Amino acid sequence: MARILVGTCGWTDRALMTSGWYPRGHRDTEGRLRYYAGRFPVVEADSPYYALPSPGTTRLWAERTPAGFRFDVKAHSLLTGHPTRPAALPADLRDRARDDGLLDEVWARYAEALEPLRRAGRLGTLLFQFPPSLAPGPRAEAFVRGCRERARDWPFAVEFRNPAWWRAGQERATTALLAGLDATAVAVDTAQGLPTSMPPVAPVTTTRLSVVRFHGRSPHWGTGGKEDRFRHGYTERELAGWLPRVRELAARTDEVHLLFNNCCADAAARAAETMRGLLDVTVPRQAGHACREPI
Repeated sequence: MARILVGTCGWTDRALMTSGWYPRGHRDTEGRLRYYAGRFPVVEADSPYYALPSPGTTRLWAERTPAGFRFDVKAHSLLTGHPTRPAALPADLRDRARDDGLLDEVWARYAEALEPLRRAGRLGTLLFQFPPSLAPGPRAEAFVRGCRERARDWPFAVEFRNPAWWRAGQERATTALLAGLDATAVAVDTAQGLPTSMPPVAPVTTTRLSVVRFHGRSPHWGTGGKEDRFRHGYTERELAGWLPRVRELAARTDEVHLLFNNCCADAAARAAETMRGLLDVTVPRQAGHACREPI
């Protein structure tokens, strides 16, 4: 049975920091991460999507987390084809043409920044979340292949935001594409019945890792602002509905990451704790805390 690691998408979201989830004495930069890592064994680092971190920053992430902790790191927006403001790029790259040369340079700096996590054994996967505008087709497949080629020596996971990739008639081809690239297919949970709803499929495309991202079930998914899109408090019944699929993933992969992105106040942390209880997963603790290994 795989290790099933449960956590949240981010640990520095403003809504979480103001929710009271972090106790006094653990609200500074170092204290937050150490507190989080004492409660969950995996986290998604989403800040690199907005701006490239420095190797010094990720080195501190590694130093402040215990052995076995995992960071799944979102790729920078330029690398995934999202609209990218000049301010999101390093100052010396802001006037460069938006071409393959710029993509190569941003990738090189992104990879350099994440190398401390990889050396420390803390890197779970790179997460390439592609925009809704990326619809299935030869040009889109070529773009995904190009991303994988840049990251050919790295663990690589793909989340599509266009539901056509996983609809009946396309699902088999998408699975084959990602399997051929040794890329983890990211399963997602969203509200159903909307034009932008993502099918709740959970294919296995590499035996190394499976990832499920729980975005909440807001009726404003894909249309509203951040607060509207992700405002949802998962019920135990909703999470229990995923258990058969999670167990199936765990039977076919070495590690499973369940990440909650319903990031309003502490809703994601509470949902992660509920899911952990449903799975009977215990979290690796910091030194000095008794624990059992996760299943």
